[in-house]
Amino acid sequence: MKPSLEIHLDTLNSVSEEARGFFREKHVARENALQLSRQMVQLSSRAIRSAHRGEFGEAYGLLETTRELMEELLNIERLHPDVFYVGFVQDAQKEYSEANATLAFITGVPLPSPKDLNMSYAPYLSGLGEAIGEMRRYILDCLRKGDISRCEEILDLMDQIHIELFSMDFPEAITGGLRRITDAMRGILERTRADLTTALRQTELEFRLTQIWEHVGGIE
Repeated sequence: MKPSLEIHLDTLNSVSEEARGFFREKHVARENALQLSRQMVQLSSRAIRSAHRGEFGEAYGLLETTRELMEELLNIERLHPDVFYVGFVQDAQKEYSEANATLAFITGVPLPSPKDLNMSYAPYLSGLGEAIGEMRRYILDCLRKGDISRCEEILDLMDQIHIELFSMDFPEAITGGLRRITDAMRGILERTRADLTTALRQTELEFRLTQIWEHVGGIE
């Protein structure tokens, strides 16, 4: 019979070797997930910029590439779910959701669902909340161009998004920090409402002044 120390060392060596293999595989999975997440964030950001520029074909192409990266992340999830549910993966999904929402709102196409994007509700809704900020940018761009045709429609959409997200009265650990995003978006929404109201009043005033000048000119 082996001495007690040798028995323990055999077990220790065996466990250590198994642990090294386990951690090595987990480390590779984590590094792959981190790289994919970074690429998703970069591509989503570029898609948002393209959408604001009216380069919709480019935006759709970038989101298609992002979708393929998302599929690779899902493969990692199946083998290493603990690696998948970490902060940087959720951030990448949030950016992907935000990019899809922004493009949908600007182009007027149906909003993709969480199922369409292969993600859970928490990052999807967080991305939807962040899209409120992108819609403010869209409205301000329209105002600078003198085009107010869709501004009120977009503001109403922003308002409805905020109302729905605010109704998610659950702990932050469940919603992925949704309350913090919703609170930040409230200020953005109110500033946008004030900016649009001012612009609409200015447009109305200019219209009335034009009518007055035309009337005076007609009398003369």
